[in-house]
Amino acid sequence: MNFLSGFNSNLLDGVKRLHFIGIGGSGMYPLVQILHARGYTITGSDVNEGSIIDSERAMGIEVFMGHDAKNVLGADMIVYSAAIHKDNPELREADARGIPMLERSVLLGYVSRLYPRSICVAGTHGKTTATSMITSLLELAGQDPAAVIGGKLPLIGGYGKNGSGNTIVIEACEFAETFLHLTPDIAVLLNIDNDHLDYYGTMGQLKFAFKKFALMARHTIVANADDTNVVQVINSLDRTVRTFGIQAEADYQAVNIREHKPGFYEFDVLEWGYPVAHLKLSAPGYHNIYNALAMTACCFTVGLTGEDAAAASESFKGAGRRFEILGEFNGVTVADDYAHHPTEIAATLKTAHALGYNKVWAVHQPFTYSRTRELLDDFAQVLADTDHVVLTPIMGSREVDDGSVKSEDLAAKIPGSVVVAGLKEAADYVKEHAQPGDFVITMGCGDIYKAAHMMLE
Repeated sequence: MNFLSGFNSNLLDGVKRLHFIGIGGSGMYPLVQILHARGYTITGSDVNEGSIIDSERAMGIEVFMGHDAKNVLGADMIVYSAAIHKDNPELREADARGIPMLERSVLLGYVSRLYPRSICVAGTHGKTTATSMITSLLELAGQDPAAVIGGKLPLIGGYGKNGSGNTIVIEACEFAETFLHLTPDIAVLLNIDNDHLDYYGTMGQLKFAFKKFALMARHTIVANADDTNVVQVINSLDRTVRTFGIQAEADYQAVNIREHKPGFYEFDVLEWGYPVAHLKLSAPGYHNIYNALAMTACCFTVGLTGEDAAAASESFKGAGRRFEILGEFNGVTVADDYAHHPTEIAATLKTAHALGYNKVWAVHQPFTYSRTRELLDDFAQVLADTDHVVLTPIMGSREVDDGSVKSEDLAAKIPGSVVVAGLKEAADYVKEHAQPGDFVITMGCGDIYKAAHMMLE
């Protein structure tokens, strides 16, 4: 098949019409926005309607429901997401016709080089929030950045934008080393945790991928000095490094940390020991101190001020599916979060408990069999530390169910937890049992958010 990989500065030479397979994905949408704004004709296909497709159609983009060979007719290039299998009828037809095909991350690498400066945010946890904070910083400072974000940022009304400024901010995903298609000017390393080991095999290989990503930085590496794995990665690099942290001595350090209301933090930032900013966060959670510090380090690296960092921190209230409060039913507050790793779930539930509700309900959809199997005890430990746990079946995504693990195995390790048959059953169970004053949060990177919306119907 005629798949393209690697950087080619002439990638889109002669290309006028691009067809996106899986155009409704959040990773595709910002690329569609940027290239559409630059004058390319875009078409696409997907298997489900959704808000992203509604927005794309409002831009005048033709979107087909279902994958069909005839959808690629007239296209000069095919872009497909990682979720698309190689036997997809549109890929097969494109191959038969000799139409070049490339995976989304390859195109993202090309698009990132259309801007003089790229800030690429990597890490196992917090990428979407930190990318959103940095985008908010630049947007509020009048820099009009381009952005590619994994969640919806209300300030820009979407998952990304085509900016007229000289900077693009990109959420850099480590899965299958896709972030190595990027060439960041500023590479942000938030943390490195034991995820995607079904691909990498070992933590050593995972850290090596992050090291390769960091070495691609052309200007500065911004790194979390409190994360042991990140420190191991950056220690031997011959690059300019700016560190941030709370516990360790760092270039940018948070001090005088306190809650300005339950679950929400404010603090002073020291730059090399001298106070340069006071940040008051409007997004809840202690973990967001780290995301705000990463944003502040980028702020000074690009020549902005502590006042700019403070304005961004106060303005940013969260990204879509990141501790997103959705509404209430019968006095029960419902929220949704993308947490799908034990570390993320622990941070999310810690934040939820800090808000002062009566009981906290965790409604979790495990994502991928390999992650659930390898981290089963870790999932059980963090979920057991809450009041009520409801589990849906595992969403396999790209993996085939080999029968080696199921949600019932996880439930057996969590006293009092229940397993339900699906999303509707999860919503019905919570609506029947949750009491006024309780807090319910759905968690997972699949479609568990639909259960949260069902609760509010």
